[in-house]
Amino acid sequence: MWCILAGSLAALPFQRRLALLLGTIALGWACLEGVVDLRGVVALGIILLIARVKMHATGRSRVLTAGGEILLVIAALALLVHQIPGFYNPRILDDVQAGTHSAPFTLYFNFDKALMPFVLLAALPTLLFTRSDYHPKCWQWLLLILSMPVLLMVAMLLGALKIELHFPSWLGSFMLANLFFVSFAEEALFRGYLQQRLAGWLGNLPALFIAALIFGLAHIGGGLLLVVFASMAGLIYGLAWMWSGRLWVSTLCHFALNMCHLLVFTYPIYWQG
Repeated sequence: MWCILAGSLAALPFQRRLALLLGTIALGWACLEGVVDLRGVVALGIILLIARVKMHATGRSRVLTAGGEILLVIAALALLVHQIPGFYNPRILDDVQAGTHSAPFTLYFNFDKALMPFVLLAALPTLLFTRSDYHPKCWQWLLLILSMPVLLMVAMLLGALKIELHFPSWLGSFMLANLFFVSFAEEALFRGYLQQRLAGWLGNLPALFIAALIFGLAHIGGGLLLVVFASMAGLIYGLAWMWSGRLWVSTLCHFALNMCHLLVFTYPIYWQG
């Protein structure tokens, strides 16, 4: 089921019909497995109805188009914070440690959060691909890539992380969840939707910084230091999106930084036990 759901998200930027087919199969399987119940199906049906109304209103009624987009964004946010009833996201890892000095953490497979890109794509058709006015050189991309481990090194110098190499037995599950159910979902919201909309209103650079700051503030539960570093990471992801106009590029940057964090440093933070 989870691999099919991941496959639907992987196909979404390139084969939308295939993505919808795989997503429907994953949803049906989730219902059989008890991950989604009737309330969740009804909620998704209402979201689909809103999306259809918005699609037919586009070019005909600005009020219905704008109203539909607002409702779809609210629905996406509700999926993000698990406020739509009927979803029972399974706990895959419970209070595990990547290494001796890594803090314990828990991993869920979030079916509701994984649906966010579908909902946001209905809200904004250019979510996955948009025109970029930038033509960065190869060395600029190289600097952007190198900035990710540099950011983690700065966190280490400040005492939040330590070097600790890992190759845990649950690495495959972590990669699946982090790429599709975390990185892609969060990039769809913060870069594909928020930064793109802000860029249309305020310009590219203000949008870059505001979206990065909001992304950082979304991590406030981890403390002020995490907000700062998440905001800086948001700038990296935002540049990747701004330069490429491709959501999958910023998603891969997001995933790459998270994997570098897990494999090379204490994850999620340094813990003395």
